Amino acid sequence: MSALDGNALPKRFYKSVEMTADAGGYAVTLDSKPVRTPARGTLSVAHEALAREIVIEWERQRKKIDPATMPMTKRANTALDRVCGREGEIAEDIIEYAGTDLLCYRAEIPEELVALQASHWDPVLAWAKDELDAGFSVQTGIAHIEQNERSLSKVGEAVTALDFYALTPLHTITTLTGSALLGLALVRGHLDPDTVWNAAHVDEDWQISQWGEDAQAKARRVERRSEFDADVRFLNLTKP
Repeated sequence: MSALDGNALPKRFYKSVEMTADAGGYAVTLDSKPVRTPARGTLSVAHEALAREIVIEWERQRKKIDPATMPMTKRANTALDRVCGREGEIAEDIIEYAGTDLLCYRAEIPEELVALQASHWDPVLAWAKDELDAGFSVQTGIAHIEQNERSLSKVGEAVTALDFYALTPLHTITTLTGSALLGLALVRGHLDPDTVWNAAHVDEDWQISQWGEDAQAKARRVERRSEFDADVRFLNLTKP
C-alpha cells in the first residue's frame, strides 16, 4: 500500500523513459529531460544495471506516480542525496551499532533459545574474528558490553572501505537487523539474505513458535522484509 492517498499521488506527465550516458554514469530521462532527486540533483548512477531497473520502475507507472512501487529509485535518491558526501558520518553510525551488536547479547534461558542463538550467531562472530580480525565479547542479559576498541576499529576499516552505493543498503540492513556484523557478512558475500534475515529474527521466531503471531506484527514483519529485500537488490545492482 502506498504511503500516500491515491488521490494525492502526482499524475504521470511523461511519455517516454530512457537511460543516457553522462558524466556521472547513467542518467534516467523522462521525455529527454533528466529525472531530479528530491535535493534537485540529477538522478545519475554509476551502474548501468541499476539505471535500467530505475527506467523499468518509471515505465511501469500508469496514470499516477506511486513512489512506493519504485524501491530502486528511492534508494538511488537516498544514496545520491543523503549518503554521498556523508560517508564518514554514515560509517560511524554503522560502527556504533557494532558496539552494541545483537549477536553479543544472549539469553540465559530457556535452553532451546540459547542453542538457537548460538547456532545462528556464533558462526558470524567466528567469521568476524577470522575475516575482519575483530573479536567480540558475548554475555547473557542486556547490560552494556564494552567491546574491544581494536575490534571496533577493524569493523570500521571494513565499513569505510565501502563506497556510498554499498553504504546505503548496509546502513538500512544494519538498522533492520540490529547487527552491523550481519550486514557486513551479507555485503561481503559471506552470508546469503535468508541466512541474515533468519539470524536477525531468532528471538522473534522463537517467541512466535511459543505464543503465535498476531496479524499486526505479521504485517510489520512483511513490510520490513520487503524493505530488506529491496536493499539486497540495490546492493546486487551496484556491485563493482
